[in-house]
Amino acid sequence: SCSGPFGTFDRAQLQRGFQVYKEVCSACHGLERIAFRNLSALGFSQAEVKALAKAKDVPSVDPRTGEPSTRPALPSDHWPSPFPNETAARAANNNALPPDLSLIVKARPDGQRYVHSLLTGYGRPIPKGHDVPEGLHFNPYFSSVNIAMAHPLNDDQVTYADGTKASVDQMSKDVAAFLRWTSEPEL
Repeated sequence: SCSGPFGTFDRAQLQRGFQVYKEVCSACHGLERIAFRNLSALGFSQAEVKALAKAKDVPSVDPRTGEPSTRPALPSDHWPSPFPNETAARAANNNALPPDLSLIVKARPDGQRYVHSLLTGYGRPIPKGHDVPEGLHFNPYFSSVNIAMAHPLNDDQVTYADGTKASVDQMSKDVAAFLRWTSEPEL
């Protein structure tokens, strides 16, 4: 529904997609280009935006000592990376660097469909003669077909407030639409 010059976003789907991102994807992937206040465009109230921000800590500097510290996020802060730096991210992910998802839909051909296909592409039969190295997972939609990200979604992994059944296909569609919004929130 968000494709083409007259496409529109479905706010309920974007909110569900944000929920999948927040509860599943944000454990490894950041959204460095999205500020908490941007979530008001998805229908979240100012109080909800403040609560979402306050639940996350962001890097800061102690004004008294000049030492690095953290503080609760403000609506003006951007969604923090789950890792303090690239080295920590690679150490936690078998030397793979989880990409920031802010622009992933724009960075891949047919990006929204790519994200959906990638998330639903696990569990396919491995072709004869193809070896999957240890620590990697077969996914025919990934460019090299061997991806470091393990299967991230399972049926009923999240509980949608609107009662929508949280199948892998539904969660994949929802988070792909949300990531389309993060790459072009002005649509």
